Amino acid sequence: MKKLEELFQSADWKTEKHVPTIDCADQVKAGELFIVTVSVGKEIAHPNTTEHHIRWISLFFLAEGDKFPYQVGRGEFTAHGESVDGPNKGPVYTNHEVAFTLKISKPGTLYATSLCNIHGLWKSEREIKVT
Repeated sequence: MKKLEELFQSADWKTEKHVPTIDCADQVKAGELFIVTVSVGKEIAHPNTTEHHIRWISLFFLAEGDKFPYQVGRGEFTAHGESVDGPNKGPVYTNHEVAFTLKISKPGTLYATSLCNIHGLWKSEREIKVT
């Protein structure tokens, strides 16, 4: 039996279209709001079709010294061109990008996870310093 962490794939987002990319400041002020944008396919576009798409992105924060992470939020992407007329004939497609506004009081690490309906679970992380 595989452990949960073995189900997640990771790579350099510049060369792999499935990796969630975390965009935000490297250092923030304690208690001040800042924006974190997480997207899939930043450098190499990920398909967004009925047959091949990103279903969701989640973001977590693990404060330095804490045992467990906090879930910051989750974005669900549910429109991929589906239609009663057939695949990829629908009038709406969601883009696999989500922005979170948050504040932190301690330094730590942001963890992003995403799910491709064909290629499974992906993850990335980014350290954040606090002044």
